[in-house]
Amino acid sequence: MRLVFAGTPAVAVPALDAIAASGHELLAVVTRPDAPAGRGRGLVRSPVGAWADAHGVEVLTPARPREPEFLDRLRELAPDCVPVVAYGALVPPVALEIPAHGWINLHFSLLPAWRGAAPVQHAVLHGDEVTGASVFELEEGLDTGPVYGTVTDEIRPADTSGDLLERLAHSGAGLLVAVLDAIGAGTARAVPQPADGVSLAPKLTVEDARVRWGDPAFAVDRRIRACTPAPGPWTTFRDDRVKLGPVTPVPDGPELKPGELQVEKSGVLVGTATTPVRLGEVRAAGKKAMPAGDWARGARVTAGEVFA
Repeated sequence: MRLVFAGTPAVAVPALDAIAASGHELLAVVTRPDAPAGRGRGLVRSPVGAWADAHGVEVLTPARPREPEFLDRLRELAPDCVPVVAYGALVPPVALEIPAHGWINLHFSLLPAWRGAAPVQHAVLHGDEVTGASVFELEEGLDTGPVYGTVTDEIRPADTSGDLLERLAHSGAGLLVAVLDAIGAGTARAVPQPADGVSLAPKLTVEDARVRWGDPAFAVDRRIRACTPAPGPWTTFRDDRVKLGPVTPVPDGPELKPGELQVEKSGVLVGTATTPVRLGEVRAAGKKAMPAGDWARGARVTAGEVFA
């Protein structure tokens, strides 16, 4: 089939690689406009746009996909289908109607669970044991369209959102190509989503990433893993913000107050509402991430000090 791909971040690149190797014809990519990044705040191409540049594929960067110039170019390209992975903008009905087989979205949850911008983060945060990816037909509603197919993946005890998303990006890429193959062959069948089991996954904010030491250890662990790598878990120490890496619950650890620090030869423990957790890496303001023990020695943490 003739395809135009829509996507923006690095998590969409495995799907591009899979499509490029599939035998379908990639006419162009649609991605978000170049954005300021880095210390110099220069304009930087999105990972999808950079992939297209490197492979000699046309790049379309409308500020909004309802712009007449973009719609005219999409009509000229006349794609059979537009596969989508994390594009990052709402697609209006006028654009959805252009390709003969619509826009087909790869979403990183088992729909109708976790509709929205952060499905992987919410699956980790809420303690799901199994998640996956779905390919569905894009429509006006938020991730509400009929589903062509799914793949599943177990959420492992130490998985961060980054770990899980990387796996789903690759397994989902295979699923997306399989659905495109079936659409091209005329054998694909989309099934409406059930009305039950709907949950929403809005984008996690910086405030969502602040660790709540008054939560039980399992909830502290989940929040930190859910917010790794983005938006990045953090807490405060001596009124300064410090960023944290994943922690390890210590079921048989000493009794500590929520947020209370205890430095040991084996590492640094922090109290929660239940049992403590052992810190992994800590990144103080203006410094590189380091093992928690090195951070505690450098900061000269004393008995009874706490994370706020």
